[in-house]
Amino acid sequence: MIKKKTIIAAIATSALSLLAAAPPAVSQDVKSVELPGDQAYPESISAASDGTIYVSSLASGGIFRIAPGSAKGEVWIKPGAFDSRSTLGVLVDEATKTLWVCSNDMSGMGVPGPGTVTGSYVKGFDLATGEGKFSAKLPGEHTLCNDMAIGPDGSLFVTNSLAPQILRLKPGSKELEVWLDDPQFEPPKGQPGVDGLAFGGDGNLYVNTFAKGDFFRVDVSNGTAGKVTKLKTSRPLSFPDALRPVSGQTFIMAEGGGTLDRVTVSGDEATFETVKGGLSGPTAVALVGSTAWVAEGQLPHLFEAAKNGPPKLPFHVQSAQWTK
Repeated sequence: MIKKKTIIAAIATSALSLLAAAPPAVSQDVKSVELPGDQAYPESISAASDGTIYVSSLASGGIFRIAPGSAKGEVWIKPGAFDSRSTLGVLVDEATKTLWVCSNDMSGMGVPGPGTVTGSYVKGFDLATGEGKFSAKLPGEHTLCNDMAIGPDGSLFVTNSLAPQILRLKPGSKELEVWLDDPQFEPPKGQPGVDGLAFGGDGNLYVNTFAKGDFFRVDVSNGTAGKVTKLKTSRPLSFPDALRPVSGQTFIMAEGGGTLDRVTVSGDEATFETVKGGLSGPTAVALVGSTAWVAEGQLPHLFEAAKNGPPKLPFHVQSAQWTK
């Protein structure tokens, strides 16, 4: 049985997160964006088509919003709003005018966060007003809502990092269902498993595992999960995290070990090329035109503060040039 307290060391180098592709909107003069507060610890990031960026916070909760061209973020959804706790995955869904957010009780990991609601939830907030409009609890005993992706039919797919599961929320449904439970996703004892996920141009779902550093393809036919294949990677992966589609079989991914990667899938092989290195615990990425925005989580300073000391303030979302 996985106890949440035991995963602290494993996730200290990073956590989850996210990307939503959008056309150019952020000023090329802005190289980094400051986030307010000394407990921001950004965990995930997503962008709307107008270039507005949304960032979650593992420690303080709530959602930051960064206006196009701004060098500073602001608190948009207050911590604890709509019974939310620590916020992890965040995803813009413009088709339903929703900002999807993973809300988790992280108190068992030493992060109290806002509020007192227990468990792990997918929350939906109105993309225009920030008002809460949807809430569904992850089924099961061992749950950690980590990352999300939208399928071709509009379904929301969610990784549960404390079980070998990918969950699904069908359009119009009020409850999450287990879409795939596969032993290859089984997390090592005391460590998180499935993390980033994204649909490729071939219609299949691609998934990484945080602790094991594996990369998988899940065959999808008419919305049903099929064969799960572990792909051969061009190099070892160091805590792979947020994974988001770019085009065709090309993806962009954050590695908690400190890099932003271009991922190219060909058959049963995946090639990983470093776009930017030297990042401080990158947790997620959002692509806005030719700029990749990377959240520097600095999570070792949160989970192992005695060992690593305080974080470097202010917290930042860093930019990197992206070329097709």
